[in-house]
Amino acid sequence: MALPKTLLDWLDSRTGWRAGRHALLEEPIKAGVGWWFVTGSVLLMLLAVQFITGIVLAMFYVPAPDHAYDSIRYIMERLTFGPILRGLHFFGASFIVVAAVVHMLRVVALGSYKKPREVTWITGVVLLLLILGFALTGYLLPWDQKAYWATTVTINIAKSGPLGEQVAGLLQGGTTLGALTLLRWYAAHVFLLPAALIGFVVAHLYLMRRHGISGSVEPVAGPAKPFYPYHAIKDTLVGAAVFALLLTFAVMFRAPLDPIADPSDATYVPRPEWYFLSLFQLLKYFPGPLEPLATMVIPGVVVGLLLLLPFLDRRPDRHFVKRPRVIASFGVIGLGIVALTYLGLKDSPAHADPGNWGPLPIAGQTFVQDKRCQTCHAEGGTAGVFEEIRIRRDPEWIISHARDPEIINPGTREVPEGGMSEGQARSVLSYMEKVRVGAPAAQVSEQTRSVALVLGTYCANCHMIDGEGASSAPDLTRAGAARDREWLHEWITSPEDVDPFASMPAFGSALSAEEMNALVDYLARRK
Repeated sequence: MALPKTLLDWLDSRTGWRAGRHALLEEPIKAGVGWWFVTGSVLLMLLAVQFITGIVLAMFYVPAPDHAYDSIRYIMERLTFGPILRGLHFFGASFIVVAAVVHMLRVVALGSYKKPREVTWITGVVLLLLILGFALTGYLLPWDQKAYWATTVTINIAKSGPLGEQVAGLLQGGTTLGALTLLRWYAAHVFLLPAALIGFVVAHLYLMRRHGISGSVEPVAGPAKPFYPYHAIKDTLVGAAVFALLLTFAVMFRAPLDPIADPSDATYVPRPEWYFLSLFQLLKYFPGPLEPLATMVIPGVVVGLLLLLPFLDRRPDRHFVKRPRVIASFGVIGLGIVALTYLGLKDSPAHADPGNWGPLPIAGQTFVQDKRCQTCHAEGGTAGVFEEIRIRRDPEWIISHARDPEIINPGTREVPEGGMSEGQARSVLSYMEKVRVGAPAAQVSEQTRSVALVLGTYCANCHMIDGEGASSAPDLTRAGAARDREWLHEWITSPEDVDPFASMPAFGSALSAEEMNALVDYLARRK
């Protein structure tokens, strides 16, 4: 045993590792530091998870518009544990935002921002902004519809600022979002922001160790104890529980991926992640020239007050009962954010869930198997099989082609058994989009498939359901919430008997009794 001890002594003389271990693990923690003081360690653990998963994802991601989407597909479908890896990174962003807010609220509730910890608080606020910056710059990287249009909105918001055109030009790099934009956001996400984050994390931890943990608001009698093992065990247990929950999300839920970005689809209404939803909702109440109030003034005032909090509240009292103005202010701001987020969720457009097979893609999966499609889209045929097609055309072209295959080259081929109806064509498009995003194949009952075929054949040309289809007639997603079974049956059978001015055709003679009953039952259950 002499040799290892001699080696450790030699290593300590060269590196001072024993002093480092002492400073890191044996810091005296005052009595009264309980479970609420683990929030910072949980946040640090989640940041480490994001760094590790981000590094691995960067090894397979290609920051170019022609390949970014497919590189995400590769990670999700071909890379071993790829879905879990991306899930940890995707859901980890939400976990970090929640952990950062909880940590900030704990500091506010216990008055831990007061003298001599003013600069510690300021670095923490900057860290919160950097975390939100990571979430924002990570938007564009998948290069799907949500990424593209949410980033477009972000750049348009930036234009409303005092240096709008300059900032927008720096973010965008051109007249439209493209390769230069993607490269700039990628560089910010993997180089600029990580460097800033590491610097501020180090500064925050140094200041925390310099001034010590604030402890309980009222002095607690008892001797100080070393960080390890007394408080380290609390950090470890809570951190392990949070990571287990994050891993459960990554395993149980598929990280979403919308259809590939389509700059020509101006009808797509972007829906931000929940932690930005309050800001997007706020924009609705400040239209036109008032927009800078929602994008710059109000958020700027809130951030400024956060940074100045230690200097605005300079009294030594730490108990929340003795700081009613501070607690009430945070309560009002918190309630405002929650209310705006709730309203934003209610107002969010009904985009199709990429991982959910609604009735239209289920119908489309059947439609593509008949002769109208298999004449060309088959093994050895003149066009690729559907499972291998990568959509490059805009939706209207695909719908037109499905309805009349001769659109590719008129007069060169016979239309097999005629074209499809618009509803069938939209169902084929929905199926192709599910294939494109790599959604697992749907396993449904024959009854559900039968109803889906009716919806795809007769309804999708006018109605939308689960975010897919046309929008010239009422949305059927929650048809049962507004109408009962008897009304639906009578309306579908003969709309003019319900409303003499109805423009919808009657389907009483087009559907069999079994199809009609199955359709009505299906719609009535959708509440």
